[in-house]
Amino acid sequence: MAGSSHGHTPAAWTGVTIAFIGFCVAGAFMVMAQPAGFWAGMAIVVIGGVVGWIMSAMGMGMPKDAHKPLAVSQPEQASAKS
Repeated sequence: MAGSSHGHTPAAWTGVTIAFIGFCVAGAFMVMAQPAGFWAGMAIVVIGGVVGWIMSAMGMGMPKDAHKPLAVSQPEQASAKS
């Protein structure tokens, strides 16, 4: 994953940041035993996913062709056949 820049896009960073804030809100309200606040936090988590998806659809995410596997070098191919 590290070689493919997985998740290093504005869409990914924004969606994850909003979802993280939602988890923090939900966790705080769960400790305070406030169900309405908990569900509001969970709604923020869903909004984070929607925002990330929309930003990705707008072109701020990973291009579709970026998910192709990396080419295998010649020495690795020879050892893989053995």
